[in-house]
Amino acid sequence: MKLKEKDVVEKRKTANPSRMSSGSLISGCMRRKTPSSTLVQKRPGIDRQMRKATKLLFEEVPLLEVDNLILKRIEQEDATGLEELRSNDRVYRLLPTFLYERQLDDIHKVIKSMYEGPVFTNHESLHFGIYQKKEMGFAGIIELYGYKKEIRKVSLGYRLLERCWGKGIASEAVSVLLKYLLEETDIEIITASTMVENRASANVLKKNGFDLVALSTEEDWGYPTPTLADKWIR
Repeated sequence: MKLKEKDVVEKRKTANPSRMSSGSLISGCMRRKTPSSTLVQKRPGIDRQMRKATKLLFEEVPLLEVDNLILKRIEQEDATGLEELRSNDRVYRLLPTFLYERQLDDIHKVIKSMYEGPVFTNHESLHFGIYQKKEMGFAGIIELYGYKKEIRKVSLGYRLLERCWGKGIASEAVSVLLKYLLEETDIEIITASTMVENRASANVLKKNGFDLVALSTEEDWGYPTPTLADKWIR
């Protein structure tokens, strides 16, 4: 049985009314109950009632910069790094099969169409390249997708070059993007899904204040059988 969006909203409001102000994407059936402490734990963060957001998502592809990282539009000169990323099956072993950078053979067409085709113009996905300042190079992708303007919701996902694993890059990239979304845009709800085996990705979300709200939910990730995924919300 799949939860309807309005049912999820009511469930989330009951679990933690101080943080929920709109609907959520989460669907599917829970295989076992999430501990109540997971849902009601209060975390420090942005006061969403006090902020003065002026931007809608997809109005721009911003350049976001902190001490160690830059998130920005992927450029044609990043083709070598993007090719290294998408050709490594180990990177995508615990990810959906339909991620956009693997759908076209020509890497230059992939980069161009990320921002000039329906992927961007129809608000399907917003891709950011992740760049390390010290190495001055492409390290991976962080992506926003599943945008629901009416409920101010979006989902996020990320993948890194294998040589960039274990350096805290994903955690910092998520932190940077969350700050932008919650302080500068209309977004209020951010969700994510992780394959149950992907503990590293789950830890990235935990470090950034995401709550686990559904365990082992069956989803279609493009594999022959349904994928068991954990669902997160921020």
